[in-house]
Amino acid sequence: MDWRLTLAAVVALISVVALVQLAWGYLSLPSLADVPPRAAGATAPRVSIIVAARDEERHVEAAVRALAMQRYPDFEIIVVDDRSTDATPEVLARVRASEPHLQIVRIDQLPDGWLGKNHALHVGAQRSTGALLLFADGDVIMRPDAVSRAVRLIEASRVDHLAVAPDVVAPSAPLALVVNYFMMWFLLYLRPWRARDPKSSAYIGIGAFNLVRRDAYLAIGGHSRIPLRPDDDIMLGKVLKSSGRRLLLASGDGELSVEWYHSLGELARGFRKNAFAGMHYSLTLTLAAVAAQLTVAVWPFIAITLTHGVERALYVTAALAQMGGYAGAASARRTRPWLTLFYPFAAMIFVVIFVAAVSRTLIMRGIEWRGTRYSLDALRANRV
Repeated sequence: MDWRLTLAAVVALISVVALVQLAWGYLSLPSLADVPPRAAGATAPRVSIIVAARDEERHVEAAVRALAMQRYPDFEIIVVDDRSTDATPEVLARVRASEPHLQIVRIDQLPDGWLGKNHALHVGAQRSTGALLLFADGDVIMRPDAVSRAVRLIEASRVDHLAVAPDVVAPSAPLALVVNYFMMWFLLYLRPWRARDPKSSAYIGIGAFNLVRRDAYLAIGGHSRIPLRPDDDIMLGKVLKSSGRRLLLASGDGELSVEWYHSLGELARGFRKNAFAGMHYSLTLTLAAVAAQLTVAVWPFIAITLTHGVERALYVTAALAQMGGYAGAASARRTRPWLTLFYPFAAMIFVVIFVAAVSRTLIMRGIEWRGTRYSLDALRANRV
């Protein structure tokens, strides 16, 4: 077989398998919205909701007030203000005046060897009293029954860690275009629907909603195991899975939402923190990922105009399969599935953002995040 036809066949096969994997994965996920909330008067384990907030004046009030409105009988909210320099402290103080569930912990100095968010969550966990720990971001908006449904699901499933995928709010079409693309390939990379299988190496963690049994969290050493991991949410899941704990991913389906980034530029800056970490700080893996993205996600759309016959048919199949996967992932997150019409542009923009983020990390020999610089050697040393 001609090598060009072989390449077309391989790309088409990868694309179709990816579509099937995504469809099967989404269909196999439990939906938080389908879980009945806990009945009034039923006994319930105490839940400690731990939120790390740094310069979150735009979202933190709405997020904390939504947490305070949870229809759950026994919970506490611990917001750790990690060295905020904006109006976050004033906003939290105003909320505290009317919300008895809220505790505010202020951090003024970051200890050596810690990323700010990781340390804040660590401090919050130390202050907590719940049998279940819910780690959440300071910009996540939850519906009143979200915690109640999640607790019922973690108990019914008999797992130690429940991650819930939120709806993603993308204010602009360009941002949604790239977010949808990233989400699609992120899911295919991690295969999180297999995380609950003890025979699988797959794992998952989501910063918006990581619910963990306290005993499991303490047994692995908590965030002290991942003090310098920019991808702390996912790595928490990895450490739990490697220690023999059971994990589960659920779809939020309207029970929680987050504005992950406000603009495409903000997304590009955000990727500077964890793009290379996601590749386990491996240049070889990074180059392979970029080559794979260009070959599988970009080349088919170019090849359609340059090829004929069976070869073109294979590339058309690849393009349609990937566009179908993109539309499905976007529909699940409620982020403009019609943008699949611009799929190849999403791929090219993402590759540029990814390469720029990794290149910056390599050139700077580290990352700068929220006003603090972390060396690449120190980041690499925190192996999980």
